[in-house]
Amino acid sequence: MGGRVAVVTGAARGIGAAVLHQLAGQGWRVVAVDVCADLPGVGYPLGSVEQLRAVAARWPGTVRPVVADVRDAGALAGAVELAEREFGGLDAAVAAAAVMAGGRPLWETTDPEWDALFEVGVRGVTNLARAAVPALLRRPAPRSGRFVALASAAAHRGLWHLAGYNAAKHAVVGLIRGLATDLRGTGITATAVSPGSTRTDMLTATAGLYDLPDVEEFARHQLVERLLEPEEVAAAVCWLCGEASSAVTGTVVHADGGFTA
Repeated sequence: MGGRVAVVTGAARGIGAAVLHQLAGQGWRVVAVDVCADLPGVGYPLGSVEQLRAVAARWPGTVRPVVADVRDAGALAGAVELAEREFGGLDAAVAAAAVMAGGRPLWETTDPEWDALFEVGVRGVTNLARAAVPALLRRPAPRSGRFVALASAAAHRGLWHLAGYNAAKHAVVGLIRGLATDLRGTGITATAVSPGSTRTDMLTATAGLYDLPDVEEFARHQLVERLLEPEEVAAAVCWLCGEASSAVTGTVVHADGGFTA
């Protein structure tokens, strides 16, 4: 079968789902991964099995839904194996799975909150890289494999009462820079995308941490003076997944509406 193949985590909703839809619309075949369960330390509902199935149902024969926890290295290895077995290989991996926790000063952050931020948001990216990069390297040279992780404007600016989230997203950027260096000369790139305030369930959860009645209040931090839509961030991710992005590696694309200007 022709066409490029991707694994996308955090695919049941939000930016991950938007990435999946855009890739599938461009002819990619996608293994869509989501935990589809709530986690300790995370104070809001995560994506559901029904949401993941609905996302995949829009692309019959093109998207394979997989319920898997990014904290489980074996589960991600299984998702990559599925991509190679059913679709013939792997050309891109997108680490979009992440959670929000906080709302208090760092010294009051609980262990379950800290663990959720790092186990999902950092170890999850690491586990995907460990599973996906060998598959990307199995493609014959000249290669055009892509590894893309979702970071955040929080990887570049301190946010009030979100020090744990700040730290986790800084770690994602550092991980990507190191991974890109490890991939030197292979034809495979590693990049991060840092969104600003994007209209997702995670942003709604963040508003709850700040006791904000309306997520629209986050728009004032961005030069575009509005919230971003998941599709806008996904457009940057999908471009990085493509062969035309070959000059970009070891760096961050700021799809943040001017948040960090």
